[in-house]
Amino acid sequence: MKNDYVPQPIDTSNVEIPEELNGLLEVMAKNVHEVWAKNRIDEGWVFGPGRNDELKTHPCLISYEELPEIEKDYDRDTAMGTLKLIISMGFKISK
Repeated sequence: MKNDYVPQPIDTSNVEIPEELNGLLEVMAKNVHEVWAKNRIDEGWVFGPGRNDELKTHPCLISYEELPEIEKDYDRDTAMGTLKLIISMGFKISK
């Protein structure tokens, strides 16, 4: 089976996140992890020292605060991408 799919994300490389959104970025990153973890747990996954798809264990089924920085960075990148997309589309974020 041939896969012709070519991802074409919207280019947000020129978008700067205002400093006042840094706190929101971290809250969003934590929520990204919480949603992922809840979905995994709902699918029957549990914490384990290593990822095992057969046993459904994953070492990141812990609180966001306990995650290694490299895992937090993955969640931050997802949140950053979302914020940049929102801003690039002309939306304003205010409190």
